[in-house]
Amino acid sequence: WFCPPGGQVLDPFAGGSVRGIVASVLGYGYTGVDLRAEQVAANQEQAQRIVPDKRPRWVVGDAKDLATLAPGSYDLVFSCPPYFDLEQYSDDPLDLSNAPDYLGFLVAYRAIIAEAVRLLQDDRFACFCVGDIRDAKGFYRNFVADTIAAFQDAGAMLYNEAILVTAVGSLP
Repeated sequence: WFCPPGGQVLDPFAGGSVRGIVASVLGYGYTGVDLRAEQVAANQEQAQRIVPDKRPRWVVGDAKDLATLAPGSYDLVFSCPPYFDLEQYSDDPLDLSNAPDYLGFLVAYRAIIAEAVRLLQDDRFACFCVGDIRDAKGFYRNFVADTIAAFQDAGAMLYNEAILVTAVGSLP
């Protein structure tokens, strides 16, 4: 993690509890935002069992409202956002996985990234776990490049990228 000891982590697409619990175990403050109240409740329940003395904070709401839902400044923005229509997380029309088209998804996604970058302290890092996705005809949408462009347009600079390569034949 590229975060100073005791630093504050912001996760605009909190989803499950893993990132928040790992952040807490490592001694970081964590604030995650998720639209789904039932997911936040499940995260809080799991955190109570695993890290009862330093529980992460999850907030129910739309990540487009980060400044209101999670005011403050952060040392790391760390998340794994939805991949447009690859997986549907809820029926909520605000859920990015329900965007009517990829352009609409990108408009909302870019707004959330811009808001997260505004909350990030100077000389700090953002890390998004993303991969490319395909359209209905099988062509790449280039989600990785779209994510990099969104961060750069928000004033962040690309420092590095890491690529996980899974060995052929590793499934068995």
